Amino acid sequence: MEETKIFYADGENPKMIEAYKKAQDTFKYFWRELSWEYRRIVPGLDVACVKLAFTQEIDDETVVEHMWINDVNFDGENIYGVLLNDPDELTNVNNGDEVQIPVNQISDWLFAIGGKTYGAFTIQAMRSEMSEEERNSHDEAWGLDFGDFNDILVVNEQKEKPENIIEHPMSINMKESLIEFVKNNPEEITAQDELGYTFLHREAIAGNQTSVEVLLESGADKNSKTQSGKTALDFAKELNWEHLLPLLQ
Repeated sequence: MEETKIFYADGENPKMIEAYKKAQDTFKYFWRELSWEYRRIVPGLDVACVKLAFTQEIDDETVVEHMWINDVNFDGENIYGVLLNDPDELTNVNNGDEVQIPVNQISDWLFAIGGKTYGAFTIQAMRSEMSEEERNSHDEAWGLDFGDFNDILVVNEQKEKPENIIEHPMSINMKESLIEFVKNNPEEITAQDELGYTFLHREAIAGNQTSVEVLLESGADKNSKTQSGKTALDFAKELNWEHLLPLLQ
């Protein structure tokens, strides 16, 4: 992502800072998976949560706490969700609060399919310093298989189907039903939500090439802007969805 500013405390472990950076660079895969999860009739994910840097000025000092949220939403600029932790020092947020945080304050993300985790960079940094026994009891406490801390996966079946890095299989498989949907609901092509987002904006944010192609062929306006003045191309660039750039330019 462009102009990424990573929040971390002075003297923080370099391994953790590296984990934050990796989480930010790959967050788009988390959102791509979750945006499809929200369309599934039968849920496919065991868990999906994002860790964010929350900040507060306390006694003229910026205090940073990294905490998890779930019920995550993302509009290409901000992340929304519900706080899962009780803060240690911060007083401006509480467990259960609905929060909105800029995308550049991501410090980790995690989803799991069939008990197997994807992402979880800060957790893997911590696991890398544990003994085999500690790792096993850590994973048991979570009830998840975190796998090899040196080999972190970001998309489902990444090894078996490397093409999944480029595009989510559901984007390809749902092509015919999307064509059918826009044929029967042509107004969906031009509709904008209260923040000016179109169907094309949302598919571009999620990196769905086939969906973007179908929408463009159906007459979607690639120059349509959100209230904050962004086109689908702007989001594709910011999220580094390189395969979408030729389509949207």
